[in-house]
This record gives sequence, structure tokens and C-alpha cells, in this order.
Amino acid sequence: MQERTERSGRRFAALGAAFLLAASAVGPGFLIQTTRFSAEGGQPFFYAVLLVTLADIVTKANIWSVVGAAGLTGAQIADRVQKGLGTVLTVAVVIGGLAFNTGNIGGAALGLSAVSGVPERVGVLVCAALAAGVFCFHGAKRIVDVLAVILGGIIVCAVLAVCVKTQPPILSTVRALPQPSAALSMFFPLITLLGGACGGYIPFSGAHRLLESGSPSPKPFRRAAVLGASVSGVIRLSLFFAVIGVCCAGKTFLAARAAAIAGSDNPAAETFLLAWGAWGKRLFGVTLFCAGFATTIGASYTSVSFLKTLHPFFARNERFFIPGMIACSALILLIFGNATGFAILSGTVNGFVLPISLGCILLAAHSRAIVGDYRHPLPLTIAGWIVAALSLVLAIRLLVGLFVPA
Repeated sequence: MQERTERSGRRFAALGAAFLLAASAVGPGFLIQTTRFSAEGGQPFFYAVLLVTLADIVTKANIWSVVGAAGLTGAQIADRVQKGLGTVLTVAVVIGGLAFNTGNIGGAALGLSAVSGVPERVGVLVCAALAAGVFCFHGAKRIVDVLAVILGGIIVCAVLAVCVKTQPPILSTVRALPQPSAALSMFFPLITLLGGACGGYIPFSGAHRLLESGSPSPKPFRRAAVLGASVSGVIRLSLFFAVIGVCCAGKTFLAARAAAIAGSDNPAAETFLLAWGAWGKRLFGVTLFCAGFATTIGASYTSVSFLKTLHPFFARNERFFIPGMIACSALILLIFGNATGFAILSGTVNGFVLPISLGCILLAAHSRAIVGDYRHPLPLTIAGWIVAALSLVLAIRLLVGLFVPA
């Protein structure tokens, strides 16, 4: 009886970890980035969204499998690969997580404002207090698992409902291959979406939680990773098709409507509004609040799980550092504002972290000193190096674009 209870507990922990991973990847920045870039890129952008989704699954399956096999956190694995690399990764993840959290809290506040009409600054304080309050309860990590499943489920249902309502021309969209000139213009959207999907703290979100639950082998880790990445992939593709459905009359793409979405201060809200009128605005508010709240919890928990490996002081005071990080992000937002800008910037910043974190994991994947007798699948390793190389090339291309005039 006790063994059955423990097995059931581990299964729910794996489900909670998978949805924490999915929810962490579909925050306000995700909604803003995906809708804006989809409207700008039109139907050919489908292939960019598909590429990001596949890269996301490959990245998370690699990382979670190695974390499960090694029984170590991402920072500890990086330190085993090269002394000091774990500290570099931790600093990068925490800075990226702080940027993400600023956009996440702002997004949750905007969602709360859209539903209830409270001022945005009041919404920031309410959302930050609620998120911080979760970690003040006894058994907070169990609460995180339950919230991840509930909030992730709401987001999936809301985005799928909008996609079905807009009736997008799926076949003609799939046939719309991008022109070479258009493909070149997709560099910035690709690195931003890659960073928002699997950069920074995100691919470790849930993995460290599952590690703490005592899961016994790499297989539950990989299954949970594929489930979580697939859920976020379904949301990403549904959101893309919702934008295309709004921008199309039959099979004709309406450039003026696409420009209205891309040029909006909140392109995701504009999409929901055009799809469903006043009800769409309310549905968007609920979706944005759930996305912002879930990612705030995921970013804070995972960032502090990296800090815990630096010094026992962070581990002993984890329950203070997580609310402290949330409060710090809220303060930054209250001082500087511009949640939309932070949300897009955080995806770009975290895109630069991806080649480092994934590269460390792939080097560790075949090291007996780190993973013991575990044999990492060779096809997964090859696919992982392709994603790491692609993300590195995109990051370098973006850096060159920032400092060298076209």
C-alpha cells in the first residue's frame, strides 16, 4: 500500500514537473513574441514556429535525461564538465530569470487589469504578493505542482478555443514556403523564440523539481520533458494558427489586419479581440494572468535552485530567496515599467544562454564520471548538437547585426 502511494506520488510529481516546464515556456513574453512575429512573418512563418517547437523538444529531452541520469542540477553538471562553468551558468540563468520575471509579473498584472479593471501598478503588487505567498506555505512545492497543472490546462484550453474560432486555412499555410529573402529576416524572431522556448532557466524548470522528488531513473525525466515541451508546442502552433485565422479571409492573407496586430502595443490581446470581440478580451485577460503567474513561479523556483548549488546559505534560506526574487522583479517593473519590452528582451537574452547550457549537458551525456552506466541515445545527442550549433550561429548573427551596421 505504501509502495503504491509512493509510486502515485512520483507520477503526480512527474506530471507537475512536465506542466511546470510547459507553463514556464508560455509566459506573457511567449504570447507577445509568437503573435507579433506570426503577424509580421505571415503564413511562411509556420516553418520557423515548427523549427522552434522541434528544437524545444530536442533540447529539453536531452537536458532532462542527463539531469535524471546524473542525479545533479544543471549547475552541478556544468561544474563537473569544467570547474567554474557552473557558476557562469548560474549567473546567466539568474540574470535571465530576473528579466523574465519582470515581464511575467507585468503580464499577469495586465491580465488581471483586463479582467477586473484594477490599475496596472496595483495588479503588479497583487500578482507579486500572490506568487510570493505560494512559497510561504508549508508544502509549497506540492502546491507548485498542482498550480502548474491547473494553470497550464487553462492556457491550453483558451488558446485552442481561439484557434478553432478563427478557422485558419491550415493546408494553404503549410504549403506557403518562405522565400530566401524572407528566411534571412527571420534570424531575430528565431533567436528570440528559441530563447523564450528553451533558453536560460526554462529547460531546467521542472527538472530540478522532479530531481528533488526522488525520481529513480532517467526515463521518467525524458517522458516528462517530452510531454511538457509538446504541450508548449501545441500552444505555440495553436497561437500561430489563431493569428493566421484572424489575418485571413478564406485563403487571402489580409496584410492590413496583420499590420494592426504586429503594430499593437499588445499583439496577443489584439488577436483575441479580433477573434472573439469583448469576450475575447476577457479570455485573453484570464490567459495572460495564468501565463504570467505560472511563469513567475517557475522562473523564481528554478533560478533559486541554481543559486542553491553556489553555497549552502542559499539552500538554507530558499523560502526567503524565492519571494525575494519575485519582490525584486516587481520593484524593477514598478520603477521602469514597459513589461512588453522586458518580455521580448528576456527571450533574446536567454537565447544566448542556450548554447552554453545545452553544450554542457551534451558534453556530460557521454561521460561515465557524470552519468555512470547510463547510455544517452546517439540520435538525441546529434539532434542536440544541431540545435546548439543553430542557436550559437543565430546568437552570433544577432550580435553582429547589433554592432555592425547593415
